[in-house]
Amino acid sequence: MIYFISDTHFGHANIIKSCDRPFASVEEMNETMIELWNARVRNEDEVYILGDMFFRCKDPEPILKRLKGKKYLIIGNHDHTWLNKIPTEKYFEWVQNYADVQVDGEWAVLSHYPMLSYRNDSKRYMIHGHLHNNCGADFWPLLAKRDRIFNAGVELNGYQPVTLPELIDNNRVFKAFHSPFEENNITPLSELFGISDDE
Repeated sequence: MIYFISDTHFGHANIIKSCDRPFASVEEMNETMIELWNARVRNEDEVYILGDMFFRCKDPEPILKRLKGKKYLIIGNHDHTWLNKIPTEKYFEWVQNYADVQVDGEWAVLSHYPMLSYRNDSKRYMIHGHLHNNCGADFWPLLAKRDRIFNAGVELNGYQPVTLPELIDNNRVFKAFHSPFEENNITPLSELFGISDDE
């Protein structure tokens, strides 16, 4: 099975408030995301991480040791803060800035940052991170209209790795709840997944 996830921000306490994550502490957030990850992913599964896996995490290795699956990392803007602290070859199949991968018979472009123009953009999926659940950027109306561009951020995907069909469905739900003309509009997680309540 192939899964996608982005912007877990393991270790980053401030992300809870800034992205309205339903956790009381960074410890609860870390533990919940580890449990959700391992409940789905088996050791032989592949997990593509679209950047910003850790931030402000003193020691990433205890978490990396617990996460199942063959992991592939697309480098995000915060990953420079921890990648030099670990032997990457021990935990990742590869670490790259960008990749083209085939999944479920389709080609997908993987990048931490969303791209509106890329090779074969009318035929390939574009899977990204970076935006979290924020759709207030001036380019959001363009992204919202693209039916082949998908955000792998945990806020849109139940804080767990998701398959390509799940990623597509979650993004359609998220876009349906957001007008592309409203700024800084964030859908409550309860509406998407039934969850109650920067740096």
